[in-house]
Amino acid sequence: MRQLVLLVCVLGSFVSLFSVSSAIAGVIPSWETPSGKIGFYPISNEISFYKNYDDAGENRGETVQIVSINSFKLLTTFNFEFTADLNYDFTPGLDNDHYIELSLVKPIGGIVSFNIQRVISTFENDPVNQFGFRLSF
Repeated sequence: MRQLVLLVCVLGSFVSLFSVSSAIAGVIPSWETPSGKIGFYPISNEISFYKNYDDAGENRGETVQIVSINSFKLLTTFNFEFTADLNYDFTPGLDNDHYIELSLVKPIGGIVSFNIQRVISTFENDPVNQFGFRLSF
């Protein structure tokens, strides 16, 4: 199930990258309907590759990190955030461990937003749901 959630989120985050022919040099364009009630506004979409070492210089494997933060409008504005850290040969006994965070953020006003998150990882037996407020400054 975790792999299915990861696959759906990764594909959903990057579908606009490949479906919009006007994308230039990897930049995902914003779009909005003429009525202004529906729209998509990319904020940050990144893929990073890391080689990991601890403080003693020991090899701690590799990490692929995916961060996708996009704003969308469906009558009102929301942000959707997807973060995934996929580790390879990182922890003895937990090869290929991962951490995935899905967030839906509703700006309330000024610097305050309401945040709903779902965290899926190999470090927890069950997914964790988080609800709370965010201050952005």
